[in-house]
Amino acid sequence: MEYTMQERAEKIVQLCMQMKSTAPVEIFRTVTEEDFMRMHGPEHHVLDGACILTAYKHAGGAIDLENALAKLVYEGLRMPGAACGLWGVCGAVTSIGAALAIIDGTGPLSSDGSWGSHMLYTSAALKRMGEVNGPRCCKRDAYIAMSEAVRFINENDAVKLQDTVPVCGLSDKNAQCIRERCPYYGK
Repeated sequence: MEYTMQERAEKIVQLCMQMKSTAPVEIFRTVTEEDFMRMHGPEHHVLDGACILTAYKHAGGAIDLENALAKLVYEGLRMPGAACGLWGVCGAVTSIGAALAIIDGTGPLSSDGSWGSHMLYTSAALKRMGEVNGPRCCKRDAYIAMSEAVRFINENDAVKLQDTVPVCGLSDKNAQCIRERCPYYGK
């Protein structure tokens, strides 16, 4: 069955609402095993931030998860696929940047420091991706973006997320896998 992006986003939200983990990578891996998730695709523009929001809520974060996920879906669906190659910014990073803005209530006129700190997060995540280099891999890029987000939240928030270092077992499903250059390559 082929799913629309809206249907994929709705399924991501349904699964996240059922999870209780404080480890974004664990949530991510559970969702990506579902048949509606593709190896690469703009569904990651929703999923990656949703994993952060879900873990944040279950680590004690004071957010309304259902409302936060609805806002994230709205933002994530506005980002086109292939933005990494065509715009120079990865959708995993923008998704998590949107999640951070939802958590902190940040907007374009925020002057409480959150606007700048989110820019520091996104620049750190994009720097790591740039150092690894392409071609794109939505799983690798999600792991990098989530790793940086966990570090960022754990350093800057009273809420502490569980940090998990993934080992990827999907290289046989990714024709563009960079193998040993990938920090998560499962050999």
